[in-house]
Amino acid sequence: MFIEPKNTDLLLQEAEKETLYVNLIVQLNKDFNLANEAVDFPVSLSPDELKIQLHEKVYRLIQYKFAEYLNLLYIIDVSEEEVKKLDGSDLVILAEQVAFLILKREWQKVWFRNKYK
Repeated sequence: MFIEPKNTDLLLQEAEKETLYVNLIVQLNKDFNLANEAVDFPVSLSPDELKIQLHEKVYRLIQYKFAEYLNLLYIIDVSEEEVKKLDGSDLVILAEQVAFLILKREWQKVWFRNKYK
């Protein structure tokens, strides 16, 4: 049964434990590229480094390319309801929370694809 992770660190630990971490990175790269926001997270990237790089990318999108940011959320299928619940007063914190929502949705895709292939 799919259990929704409570934070980024737990999500990445679970992905590693289930040996799906590489799949998660591949899915992130695929969806970012579909949204024309090219990223190339190497599969050798450590979970901590992935967390930092994703946070920085989301922060830059919110700050400088808001329309592309919204398109990315749409392509990945991040819950609009969850995004609306976030407090946008601090951009750094908002980017971190959105990065978690992105990871959470991508993890769902990877987990279900692996479970029901």
